[in-house]
Amino acid sequence: MDIKENVLKYYLRNCLFINGTSYAGKSTMCKLLAEKYELHLCEENYNSDVIFKVINQKDQPNLSYFNHKESWEAYLNRPPREYESWMRGNSEELIGFEIAELIRLSQDRKVIVDTNIPLDILEKITDYHQVAIMVSEPDVSAEKFFKRPDAEKKFLLEQIGLCKNPQETYSNFIACMAQVNSNEYLKYKACDYFKIERVKDKWLDKESTLAILAKHFRLTR
Repeated sequence: MDIKENVLKYYLRNCLFINGTSYAGKSTMCKLLAEKYELHLCEENYNSDVIFKVINQKDQPNLSYFNHKESWEAYLNRPPREYESWMRGNSEELIGFEIAELIRLSQDRKVIVDTNIPLDILEKITDYHQVAIMVSEPDVSAEKFFKRPDAEKKFLLEQIGLCKNPQETYSNFIACMAQVNSNEYLKYKACDYFKIERVKDKWLDKESTLAILAKHFRLTR
C-alpha cells in the first residue's frame, strides 16, 4: 500500500516536530511548549506500548532485538558501527508507527512531537514551519550520556558493572554513542531546516529558546 505524500501532509498538518541530536534540549522544549501553548505532548517513545504489541522479527528485526538478544553484555559490547546501523534501523522501522499514531492524535488539536523520523521523510510530509532541529556537539552528547538520573541509564550502568571487563564495556558503549552522535550531528548541521545549536558553555536560557521556537512554529502572533 502506498499513501501519497500530500495525503500524509494534510493529515499531519497539526503536528509540530523537534528532531536532532541527544542532549540538545529537545525533550525539555517539547514539554515547555506543550505547557505554555496547550499542545498535546508526544514524548520520545510515546507509543511504545502499541509498538511492542505489534512488532515481529520478520517485519521489525531492529525493534525486535531485545526479544532475541544474546545478553546485555553482548548488547553493550557491539562494535560502534554495528550499533549505529541498529539505531538507524530502529528509526526507519518506527516511521509507520509514529505517523499512524500522530494521525490519530492530531485531527482536532495541535501536537508537539519529540521525534526521530528521518529528515528525508519529514521533508515530504511537513511544511518548513512544522519542524525544528536542535543539535549539540558530539562530545557533549557522549560526555553527558550517563549523567542523567533516569531509570534506563541506571539500568545500563548496572549491566556494565556485571560484565567481565566493566571499564572496557563502558568505554565501548561510550564509543557507540560517539559514533551515532557524530554522524547525526553532521547530518543535522547540513540540513536546511530551522536549527538551534547547543554549543558547550554557550547555551541560551530556556525562556529565550522557548520564545525562538514558538515564533518558528507560529504559535505566537
